[in-house]
Amino acid sequence: MKVKQSEKGFTIIEVVLVLAIAGLIFMMVFIALPALQRSQRDTQRKNDLSRAITAIANYSSSNRGLLPTDQAAWNGSFMSQYLTTANDTFIDPAGANTSNRSATTYLFQDYEDKSLANFSFSDSVKGTDAATQNVIYYSVGYTCGTSGDVASAGTRKVALRMVLEGGGVVCQNN
Repeated sequence: MKVKQSEKGFTIIEVVLVLAIAGLIFMMVFIALPALQRSQRDTQRKNDLSRAITAIANYSSSNRGLLPTDQAAWNGSFMSQYLTTANDTFIDPAGANTSNRSATTYLFQDYEDKSLANFSFSDSVKGTDAATQNVIYYSVGYTCGTSGDVASAGTRKVALRMVLEGGGVVCQNN
């Protein structure tokens, strides 16, 4: 009596099925990766804003409770003496990735309009407009409100706002 031996190996359908499943997994990872990177950059921006608040407290304690007086002071002596000391950097995590902008360091800009009506990211990281990339908006004499806008406060208060790449605004005050 002859016993038929079965051949060992995979059928073509099994191989195609495994490749299709692997392809779907890779596709999901590559779709989710940009959102994860954007979220990580936004987390770094929030940490940098907290670092700026700490630097403001240090500046204020060294200058009899006063804050930097104008935009030149914010981006000049305040930045060089309190934020970028030694070999430390204070740069936007997206870097200079647009053709419109070569600077990677954050810039402080006074924001006269205290509402959120004109606050948006404007696709600056995607390269179409660099109006808000790397910018920290400060409002002296104001504190953060509940929705990211600012409310009037004492002269020794400052609200710092930054537009997040993933949407929304983060606001912190001293």
